[in-house]
Formats: sequence, structure tokens, C-alpha cells
Amino acid sequence: MKPSIPKGTRDFGPQEMARRNYIFNTIRSVYELYGFQQIETPAMETLQTLMGKYGEEGDKLLFKVLNSGDFLSKCTDEELSDLRSQLSTKVAAKMCEKGLRYDLTVPFARYVVMHRDELQLPFKRYQVQPVWRADRPQKGRYREFYQFDGDVVGSDSLLNEVELMQIVDTVFTRFGVRVAIKINNRKILSGIAEVIGAADKIVDITVAIDKLDKIGIDAVNDELRKDGLTEEQIAKLQPIILLEGSNDEKLNTIAEVLKDSELGMKGVEETRYILRSVCCGSATTSTPVLHNELQFDLTLARGLNYYTGAIFEVKALDVQIGSITGGGRYDNLTGIFGMPGLSGVGISFGVDRIYDVLNQLDAYPKEAIQTTQLLFINFGEKEMAYCLPAVAKARAAGIRTEMYPDSTKMKKQMAYANAKQIPFVALAGENEMAECKLTLKNMMTGEQKLVTIDELIHEIA
Repeated sequence: MKPSIPKGTRDFGPQEMARRNYIFNTIRSVYELYGFQQIETPAMETLQTLMGKYGEEGDKLLFKVLNSGDFLSKCTDEELSDLRSQLSTKVAAKMCEKGLRYDLTVPFARYVVMHRDELQLPFKRYQVQPVWRADRPQKGRYREFYQFDGDVVGSDSLLNEVELMQIVDTVFTRFGVRVAIKINNRKILSGIAEVIGAADKIVDITVAIDKLDKIGIDAVNDELRKDGLTEEQIAKLQPIILLEGSNDEKLNTIAEVLKDSELGMKGVEETRYILRSVCCGSATTSTPVLHNELQFDLTLARGLNYYTGAIFEVKALDVQIGSITGGGRYDNLTGIFGMPGLSGVGISFGVDRIYDVLNQLDAYPKEAIQTTQLLFINFGEKEMAYCLPAVAKARAAGIRTEMYPDSTKMKKQMAYANAKQIPFVALAGENEMAECKLTLKNMMTGEQKLVTIDELIHEIA
């Protein structure tokens, strides 16, 4: 039988893993600069934890794990007959008590509630792990993929939003990728719904607005009509949705529209503070310090309904691809587990999309994806015994070093070095051993020189 892997999953070879680790290590180092600490949660959570947190569609996309042992023994004959047509919720609950995590946010909320007595608030956590969704696999969409989240819980301060935007800017600057960092506020969107007399339609309005750049203004308006908005309400939304000008000009326009909405004006002030603080390093000066543009974008709505304040999204400027980072402020995420009132704000880096962007731009530093730096050629037992102390000394100096294990033809060993793109090869025959030296070959230039082990280490390091 020919081996295969499940649809929507992937193997990653050495070069792919080197590139992915470059992404992971870059993001991790920036998070740690800002005082974030790493946690991990189990691949499986109880279905009680997962169900009902992602809406009806999300529940359908959960991978459920069968109980071990005779899991059908708890089912009645009537329930077993139901299996022939469909797996009912009732039967599923008896057969499956666990599921693979759908995202990192709900497990994090569960973690905070379970460990609240151990945590020092505010708690700044980052987490990089795979998640699973029983979605239809297609280009850029997988059933198993990685998320890289960072959250701050237990603080209402807007400084957290400011620092998350600085983290995003620093990460993509280190990657050498130009991005647009988009920001909005759910309070502004709620205020708009309030002033046009459609406060009960806030979810419908934000979902429709979120699709503007994908389907266009006419299709958005059609969707709003289907959601029950009147022509007058839709007309009032047009100048708001199609705002133009600088960030300050847009906010001034919105402030005029929302002057009678207390909630909307609070969103305007929060956004104004974040923009000025992120771009200027303080709330009062006007010298930009970000490497990437920060844009106030009223069409940004983010699909998840638990966002209550600032919302963020990041788009690559030089590659056609969807959002590569997103997040926002939520006021009561832990309330779903009986711990109300704990505010938080977080972002999630889309590792797989960032990987695709860096591949398309060929933006990986050579040293980041290089594995072995130095290969010692094996001419036989006597030569290998001579080289082994040098191998150990090179490794002790931090040089990634291999000794070819077999004394095969030199052509085969050099082909191995070329295939792995090893930049230096060292060899020792009778002449080198007589002089207590090594021949070092630069595989890029073809240059060879006779060196001591110390000279070799200095040359490579």
C-alpha cells in the first residue's frame, strides 16, 4: 500500500523547517523583547471547552476524537440506528469527549481561568502551536496549520495596543517585508450603527463592511439590504464606508458623524490615542518612528464578534495574499468559563501565509536557512582519527560541523557538500597531517588554503 498523509496536512523537509524556524525565532525574539512569556496547551481540549465558542459553523469544523475502548456501549439501540443516517450531537457526546483545538484563543482563556491563582496580572503570553479545522482543503487553506499568538490579559491600558503595533512593525521590518498595518475600533462601528438607527444590526453591518475590499461597494450594499437595512440607513453609511484622507482627517469626519454617540466617540478617542502614540512614541509629538504605514481603515471589521475595542489587520504590500496578522481588544473572553470582567488584547501572526510571502519575495537571509557550515572529508581511519579533535574544536567554537561518516570516493563526499550547500570543506591527507594542518576549501569561490585549526575557525567564524 502506497503511504499517504491526510488531505489538508503537509510534511516539512529540512529546508522548509529551516525557513519556518527562522519565522518562529524572529517573532519569538520580538515578543520576548516586550516581556511576553511562552505557554503551551494540549493538542486536545474537552468538547465542553470547545463547543459553542465559534458559532454553529465553527462547531461543524471541530475535529472530534473518539473515546478509547468500547465507546458504543453507552449508546442506546435508538441512538445507534441514528448513526446510519447522521452523527447526532447526542450520540457524538457519548462517543467523543475531546476534540483537537480549533484556535489558540479559547484554550488560552481556559488556561487563564484554570491558573488564575498562579498568574501575575497583567499576564503577557505568546504561544506557537498547530490548530486543526475540518475545512475543505484548498490553496492556502489547510486542515492543520500553525498560529503564533500574543495576548495581554488583566489590563485595560491602551499602552498594550500601542506595544502590539510596535511588535508587528518590528517583526515585519526584521523580515524585510513591507506591510500596511490597519486599525479600527468596534466602538466606532457600534456608534455608526447607533446613529443610523440600526443598533441591533451591528454584527450584520460589520460583517458586510469587512467584505468591502473583496466584493466591492455594490455587493456590500446588496448584502446590507438582505440584512434588513433601509435605503435611508444604507445611504447614511456610504460616506462613512468610503472615507478618504489622512488618519486625522478620517477621524475628524467620523467624530462629527458620531458626536451624539458616547460609545462611538470613545472609540474615536481610543483610536486617535493609539495612532499618535504608536507613530510618535508619545501622545503629543509628531515625529514618526514606525517603519511601516499605520492606517485608520473604517472598513476593517474583523469577523469575530468578541472584539470590543481596537481591531488590527496587516496586509503585505508586495504580494497578493490575504491578511497575514490580525487581532484586537476583547473585554470578557474568560467570561465563557465563569471568570467575567477580565479584559485582554491580542494578535495572531499567520505563520503559513508569512511563509508564503517570504518564499515569493525570496526574503530569507542565507545564514537563516543554512545548516552545516563545515564538512570534514573522510579519507580513512587514520585521517578520520586526525580530524576528529578538529571537528570537536570547530563545534565548540559554535561552527555547525559534520564529519562524513564513510570513507567513500571524494567525488561522492563533495557532491554531498554541494547538495547541502555547505560553504566550507576541510580535508587532511598525508601532507596536511605531516604539517599538523588542514586544507580548507571555500565551496563558493573554489579557493583553497593550508591552515591550522585556529585559523580555520577564525576564517569561518
